[in-house]
Amino acid sequence: MNTDALLHMRLRSQLVEASFATSPHGVVSRLLAMQAQDYAGALWAIGLRLPGSTLADIEQAIAARTIVRTWAMRGTLHFVAAEDVRWLLGLLAPRAIARFRTRHEQLGLDAKTFARARKLFSAALAGGRSRTRAEAMALLAAGGVSPNGQRGYHVLVQLAHEGLLVLGPRRNKQQTFVLLDEWVPPTPQDAALAEQPREESLARLASRYLAGHGPATVADLARWAQIPKREALSAMDTVASVLNSAEIEGARYWWTAQSTDAAANGGSDNGGTRNPEDSAASAAHEATKSSRTKTRTRRDAPVVHLLPGFDEYMLGYVGRGHQLGEHLEPYGAKVAAHGMLAPTIIVDGRAVGIWKRTLKSRTVAFTTTPFQHLTAKQRAGIAAEEERYARFLGRERVSG
Repeated sequence: MNTDALLHMRLRSQLVEASFATSPHGVVSRLLAMQAQDYAGALWAIGLRLPGSTLADIEQAIAARTIVRTWAMRGTLHFVAAEDVRWLLGLLAPRAIARFRTRHEQLGLDAKTFARARKLFSAALAGGRSRTRAEAMALLAAGGVSPNGQRGYHVLVQLAHEGLLVLGPRRNKQQTFVLLDEWVPPTPQDAALAEQPREESLARLASRYLAGHGPATVADLARWAQIPKREALSAMDTVASVLNSAEIEGARYWWTAQSTDAAANGGSDNGGTRNPEDSAASAAHEATKSSRTKTRTRRDAPVVHLLPGFDEYMLGYVGRGHQLGEHLEPYGAKVAAHGMLAPTIIVDGRAVGIWKRTLKSRTVAFTTTPFQHLTAKQRAGIAAEEERYARFLGRERVSG
């Protein structure tokens, strides 16, 4: 397998290209979790994987409670499918809580304080009520829990990790907090998954991650879910019989049949028992051949995508070297300052620049900063994607 094949398969597994998703829920479920601290960018991350969708479609899915925004992993907000919230929290939240323990001690947040906050929110949000972040801070202050400094934020994150709170729909353009058990009532499936041994949940995590992000390494899974590498390796071993793998630059990459089916002619399961070594070699060969064919075709028709700043295609792995190649250094200098990642221009799977938008009442303007010379056809592809994004927002595209 070469880098072109790797990127081609990732674009397909992540639904950036050739998406078969028919709903926001389908997109989010496929990727298992999509980073969402930048709300507007996260809506577009879903929308770009759902051809013909609009911003209203994504927000309707949130209101319909099929996708949920919460602190699912890494202490960062993610979108997850409603049916995945509880088992992911059960698997990943305890480690996240443990990592915050020292910071909680520094802020004076102890078990008694969290118990008080838990009681306040349980009473205030019961019956389908919600609170904006400002209202949540006022609720804490009135109830004797100071939200000053970062205390209020850490209380919200703790209660979300515990499965008490999630973010609900926006009210007057402000995010709200609601009770998880009222917003997404627990189901028998939730109970069954909660009773699974940790090893089974880790295996489920690995297979789901690889379906929506593969090909990826053990280290990629460990970093993405923020679990120990030994657990990631054990999870991969558990599901290895249904995985394909290949080496690139000395590292072993794994993917599922779903990823293979999307990107290579020879990767379908066909319902039979797979020989991992034989199927991996065949799939890697077919993916490489497919990527080469597409590369030749794309000289005439480059495939362009405008990714939001925290898109899974750029953040779903340990590093971004494959996506960036020779542009890794300028990307770091221009994009990753202070941990804020700018929206990225992707051409045939490679990052070639960054972009930003300027919104007015009825229009959206774009500014691009390329890392390299762009051909006329690449610039035309960027313009077409700008038009697509403008339609997603329901606005008119104007010159920047």
